[in-house]
Amino acid sequence: MKKKEFVTQDLLSKIYQFTESGPRKLPPERQLAEEYGVSRFTVRQAIEKLASIGVVRIVQGSGCWINEQARNNPLVYNSITEKRFDQIRFRMVSLHKKRPDRDEQQIFGLSDESFIWQFCRLRFVDEEAVQIEITRMPVEGFTDLNQQVIESSLQQYVLTKGYQISHMLTTYRAVLVGREQATLLGCKKGSPAMHISNRGILEGGRVYEVSDIIDINYSCTYVIPHNRQNLAFRKGET
Repeated sequence: MKKKEFVTQDLLSKIYQFTESGPRKLPPERQLAEEYGVSRFTVRQAIEKLASIGVVRIVQGSGCWINEQARNNPLVYNSITEKRFDQIRFRMVSLHKKRPDRDEQQIFGLSDESFIWQFCRLRFVDEEAVQIEITRMPVEGFTDLNQQVIESSLQQYVLTKGYQISHMLTTYRAVLVGREQATLLGCKKGSPAMHISNRGILEGGRVYEVSDIIDINYSCTYVIPHNRQNLAFRKGET
């Protein structure tokens, strides 16, 4: 693990280890650099990452304050969501309209006379291609889907339609990059990657999108409360 990542993860752990309530600050950069045996630049990078995911606030002239509201809630961030929107861009590869197959009818609650959109886009982070995404959406409710929308935020597009997003159901699976995927991503065929399947659900239960993503540079961090009920269930306890 790189020094920056170690410092980030360890600071995050320590933030969630605090038991006292009330405003708290991280130690000064110089002190943290000495404690971790790294440069102040490395510490600054770690703190900026914590700020980008909302765990701390950097106040000029005052220091780095822990966001108590964030600390009291579960936290999930990954190698994409930790990036600012100005560091990410999309390029549409294809877009077409088609009839849904049986699985797609089941997912979206459509008849075989309906249509769905299917599009492919590349996601670039800091101008490097890191993801291929193939997404399907029902045409009904999203009739004006176009290249401009696809090359921006889909969630923002859905919200501007007046819908409220309720949940994302996500599944991860380790895979190897295929030949066509490698060509698009500029990597070697057989490179390790993460296959991420997403299902977006609106308030009321309607599915608005299903996507399959191949990511060649994926990492994810979770901070979640201990679930005693789930542990008891897995142990067969009543």
